Amino acid sequence: MSNTTKTLAVAGAVAAALSATLTAPAQAQAKEKCYGVSLAGKNDCAAGPGTTCAGTSTVDYQGNAWTLVDAGTCAEIELPTMADGGERMGSLEALERDLPQG
Repeated sequence: MSNTTKTLAVAGAVAAALSATLTAPAQAQAKEKCYGVSLAGKNDCAAGPGTTCAGTSTVDYQGNAWTLVDAGTCAEIELPTMADGGERMGSLEALERDLPQG
């Protein structure tokens, strides 16, 4: 393999690595915390006092537990209606609904 070919191969690998590094933060910014949309035990974090974080929600659609969703989609996620027939929606802030009893 010639030196020119080796140089081009190394340059291509470096360019690919830099490209992946530069796009990673942009992908992370494309998500947002959405409260009240995860099933029990499927939250990403924040599930109220006495919990340790991810996977600790105990109620489906627990209002104080969040999951990362695509930015701009939180309030549009379709959820089942509440027991009283009220509409259930995701929120960018913790909710006072569907909290564990006790």
